[in-house]
Amino acid sequence: MKFFQVITSLKKEVKLIFTEAWKTSLILFKIVIPLSIVTKLLNDFGVTGYIGVALGPVMEVTGLPGSMGIVWATAMVTNLYAAIIVFSTLILSEPLTLAQVTILTTMMLVAHSLPVELSIAKKAGCRLFFMLLLRVLGALVIGFMLNQIYLGGGFLQSEFTAVWKPEVTDPSWSTWAFDQVKSLFSILGVILMLILAVRVLNRLHITDLLARLLKPVLQVMGMSRNAAPITVIGMTMGIGYGGGMIIREAQSGSLSSRDIFFSLSFMGLMHSMIEDTLLMVFLGGHVSGLLFFRFIFAVTAVFVMVRIMKHIKVDTFNRYFYSGSKA
Repeated sequence: MKFFQVITSLKKEVKLIFTEAWKTSLILFKIVIPLSIVTKLLNDFGVTGYIGVALGPVMEVTGLPGSMGIVWATAMVTNLYAAIIVFSTLILSEPLTLAQVTILTTMMLVAHSLPVELSIAKKAGCRLFFMLLLRVLGALVIGFMLNQIYLGGGFLQSEFTAVWKPEVTDPSWSTWAFDQVKSLFSILGVILMLILAVRVLNRLHITDLLARLLKPVLQVMGMSRNAAPITVIGMTMGIGYGGGMIIREAQSGSLSSRDIFFSLSFMGLMHSMIEDTLLMVFLGGHVSGLLFFRFIFAVTAVFVMVRIMKHIKVDTFNRYFYSGSKA
């Protein structure tokens, strides 16, 4: 009898996991699919290139040649992989130092895939303009500070030599559509595994352990302990994969508007710290900027934000920074 009860309970649990994964994926699909088409059109019509040219003078503030603006613009409008392809072609005629590559890749980690990731933040309730400003200005400030540190200390000034180059993919719409379908299935698979992992972590009380470990950092920043689980998801898995869960958490009403806002602000500056960071390391960036300085900057930035915004009235906060999650 107990055996059948266990099987019945297991079936029920599996069904709940698949249902939650599908509902969570649908939230993301509604955002990702139309925006993927828009970014493809922007790329095909050369809009990304124009943005890159406009960013040229700005890049010089971070110690980078103006041509690297095209790489950063590609990362912001499309994704890191597309930016890597652009970078691999430009690096042949534009010699850079290891410090410059680290600055560029760190900026790319802070501000990339903005159409999709900002839409997720907006869906969770954050005001779009502020999140855009935070990501872009945050990347520029990090780039400027890293340039001063590397130049002042004479760090990573040796010439960069590319050791890894991605394959150039077919730019046709058919290939793009096939890749997008694969990407959507990947998102569903990752979310399914993520939900399963979260349930296992909850059962083993590991989530509580992570929350306790993260609690001092959150306390330093002025965030509540309740924000720890979604912050951990965003930091490790990224806004793209963890976005659906973040939106559902926001819509559940279990977190305050300020917790959601500060959590997403922190994630905007410091997310996908495993996969994307490793990707930029393979490209040639140094972990000192990609991981350590980025983390310190994100903690400091949110700490300052919390201290300033705690004096802002609720009505003012909602008017300019948080509008509430959209069902």
